[in-house]
Amino acid sequence: MKLATIEIVDDYTAESRCDEGFLKVSRLLIRNIYDNGSKSEPYHCDVVSRPGSDAVVAVLYEIDAERRVYVLLREGIRAPIYLRCRKTFVHPDPREYLSIAEVVAGLVEAGDGAGPQGLRRRATIEAYEEAGCRVSEEAFSVLGGETFASPGTSDEKLYYCAGVVRLATATPARGDGSVMEEHAQLALRELCEAITACRGGEIPDMKTEVALFRLADHLGYIPQLACFEHELPADLRRRYRRLGVEGAQERAETG
Repeated sequence: MKLATIEIVDDYTAESRCDEGFLKVSRLLIRNIYDNGSKSEPYHCDVVSRPGSDAVVAVLYEIDAERRVYVLLREGIRAPIYLRCRKTFVHPDPREYLSIAEVVAGLVEAGDGAGPQGLRRRATIEAYEEAGCRVSEEAFSVLGGETFASPGTSDEKLYYCAGVVRLATATPARGDGSVMEEHAQLALRELCEAITACRGGEIPDMKTEVALFRLADHLGYIPQLACFEHELPADLRRRYRRLGVEGAQERAETG
């Protein structure tokens, strides 16, 4: 079943407090205090927050017998970007976003625990909830440091993980029970193809593009060449360095 349109049943923005609802807005008057004791003029700052403000991005992947890397994406309805059609923009946007493909992701919850193990635990839960994949916590690796989604307006922080799975075992996911996650579909994409789709705007989701590139670096996979680090000629293999945490460790060990 595919989306035809989204209808606004009611708009209660004017009657709603900014600290109500799933997203909360703190409307603050703040000022900067500098190390020399001087202060800036007060200025207004709105901060958008959602519960917890931390989320795990979980890239589910598999390497097949021919050494091709495939990733599992989830395509579903995202009302906020669909409703762009009601606005006028300086840069025209002719697209109608009936659905969008994304990597698996979900908000960190209090019971998940702190640190890398907590991230792996949340990634495991989201993999089953959103993609129907049963993945052990040990199957997930943390992909480098965290990023802010939109630091000028939101305090949301994203943490990245990758988990190797048997993609053939993915089943229709139950989601979190919300209408927004109804009728979501799973899509299997070759990694280079998925990155190209991000770069070309077919998959206009920033966290997905970041996650896919981090996965490639984590695996030592070079999408442009469709090969792994160890498959490079010897002279190039000696010069190759991963950009993530593993690469930093390698550089420190080799001097």
